Amino acid sequence: MKMFGRKNKMSKFQLTKEMLGAMIPGNTKVDMWYDAIVEIFPKYDINTPERMAGFIAQCAHESNNFKSLEENLNYSESALIRVFGRYFGKSPKRSAKEYARNPEMIANYVYMDEFRKYKMGNVKEGDGWLFRGRGLKQLTGRENYTKFGKTVGMTAEEAAEYVATERGAIESACWFWKTSKLNAIADKGDIVKMTKKINGGDIGLADRTKRYKAAIEIMGGKIPTPKKSKVEYVTVTTGDRGDTVVALQKALNIGADGIFGPGTKRALRAWQASNGLVADGVAGPATLKKMFG
Repeated sequence: MKMFGRKNKMSKFQLTKEMLGAMIPGNTKVDMWYDAIVEIFPKYDINTPERMAGFIAQCAHESNNFKSLEENLNYSESALIRVFGRYFGKSPKRSAKEYARNPEMIANYVYMDEFRKYKMGNVKEGDGWLFRGRGLKQLTGRENYTKFGKTVGMTAEEAAEYVATERGAIESACWFWKTSKLNAIADKGDIVKMTKKINGGDIGLADRTKRYKAAIEIMGGKIPTPKKSKVEYVTVTTGDRGDTVVALQKALNIGADGIFGPGTKRALRAWQASNGLVADGVAGPATLKKMFG
């Protein structure tokens, strides 16, 4: 049985391949993920059951058990208008029919800084596609790839290729974990604060908590009892952007660009109406609680 653990004053814990497999059920590449974790975790001091459980649980939630590692931009004509309404539709906007089912064309339009209010550092031709979302944390945009690349001695272009690998997907998520100072939060077992750091709110908290508790139990540890953190659902509405909007869009199954535009509002209103809520197109506490628990 292969085991891995950083033996220091903080922990003598050893993660096994079997443990990891139980935490990401249905994944057929556990061997590769395990080898990447063995190499990368020690560099970022993810070396205790609490830290490992927090990291793996959060990433497994974000990536469907380490299986969804690249943004899906294969939109139909109607989906483009619904999700990227500000970019496609009636003149002078571009024709959705022309871009439909062409992920590279879509990315090189909607993700280029010249067409966006929320800049991503994509200024060179082809940047939108080259720096599309990848990895366990969906690293997106030249700016983010540049920052990550500097920490691992790579150019942004090299980092984009690296993040598409199991090792790179792990390390880019570890980089985010470290820069967000999540080890200290994981030490306290505070899944609510971990989640807020990752998506800016409490989106998916029930599933993240379930995964975290299961991971701790799989590793034979005891779940810490943190000081009680109040669950506060933020209100998300037209014009908002960021990880919380991405999570909302994924839940609505409309694709995710991280911008709450007209398409997101229409999809949300339809969901609210079908779930017995006021169909106002605003993701307030009642809507988010109903959607994510």
